[in-house]
Amino acid sequence: MRLRRLLVGIFLVSTVATLGLGGPKLIIAGRDGVYGAAMQLAVDLYKAEHPDVDIELLKLPYSGLYEKLVIDFREAIGAYDVVLLDDVWATEFMSLGWLANLEALGFTAEADFVGKALAVGRYPYAQGALYAVPHVGNVELFAYRKDLFDKYGLPEPKSWLEVLGAAALIERYEPGIKGIVFRGKKGNPIVTGFLPIFWSFGAEILDVDGRPTLNSPQAVAALKFFLAMKAFAPTGVEIYDSSELRDALQGGTVAIATEVWPAWVPALDDPAKSKVVGQVEIIPHPGLVAESSPVIGIWLLAIPTASKNKATALDFLRFVSSPAVQKKLALEVGLPPTRVSVYQDPEVVAKYRWYPAQLAALDASRPRPRVPEWAQIEGVLGDYLQLALVGSMPPEEALAAAQARVEEILR
Repeated sequence: MRLRRLLVGIFLVSTVATLGLGGPKLIIAGRDGVYGAAMQLAVDLYKAEHPDVDIELLKLPYSGLYEKLVIDFREAIGAYDVVLLDDVWATEFMSLGWLANLEALGFTAEADFVGKALAVGRYPYAQGALYAVPHVGNVELFAYRKDLFDKYGLPEPKSWLEVLGAAALIERYEPGIKGIVFRGKKGNPIVTGFLPIFWSFGAEILDVDGRPTLNSPQAVAALKFFLAMKAFAPTGVEIYDSSELRDALQGGTVAIATEVWPAWVPALDDPAKSKVVGQVEIIPHPGLVAESSPVIGIWLLAIPTASKNKATALDFLRFVSSPAVQKKLALEVGLPPTRVSVYQDPEVVAKYRWYPAQLAALDASRPRPRVPEWAQIEGVLGDYLQLALVGSMPPEEALAAAQARVEEILR
């Protein structure tokens, strides 16, 4: 009798699988860490409203996620129905036709989305069809010690020249405090920290026709300014990455940080981690020739072209990108939203005092160049920027060499 029941059960399961009976299933390829925790909360909330939907969430490391997506997309396997992707991957994925056109599927992008965040999900950039919905409102921010600025009568810095002057003055009169800190490690860290300065000097990596312009007079001036900051930075800044920068800022040993990201900011007001609770002001980056131009770092949600469950996947995207869910993810997990209304919500602002500045930074932000070769370009630029920072090459030679290498890449 038991054997008979077992055989009948196996038959029923096999029949359901064969005929496609039962509720729909979604497989989500996401990140680990806080992004994984936020997506898990979103999945739990969605399943509470749609108990018939079976959802499998993969929480992958950064490089592992990229590799799995490329393999699946290239072979059109269709293993995933919803994918989380870094905006630096977006141009490659969209240009190759690997992501579904969300508007063609029926998605409508409301005006409540932060405009600059929504733009990176379009191809061609900003004006084309929508292939991805902004999920994580990451943007580069600027931090300074308001207590020290107030002590010396310094206004909130609006230009990079004011930044340099404040760094010099505070370091001169505050023993044990360095004027400024930034990431000097080669590759992505130094490039990301340099771009807000580079752009504010009126420099561009590529011109409107897609030709590299790394050795322009504006670019050389920006790099010379960047090198001038080193005089007021901690010893060894040439190898500083995120952890060193955060330690210096939280430890109260620097007056200015040219780069902080939303995930780093809450610790500044945590007495268990910070010696400068309530003393650090977060603002959009200063400008100079051009206006403030921080780097945007959006994480996007998309539906692969090969997905077999596009209707359910689209419903999930609508749900997780809604203002109500974004507010919950912000309050409970600290995920930076991409909805204007959430940044302006009194309850959210009461918990995250810097959110109005973060929204202003998003509105002023710029994406990295929207070319599939960006990863290679960034690697080359990062190498030569650090050679200039350690004094191995003059700024003019470093940028000329980077220009030549990027020209080869684009050819």
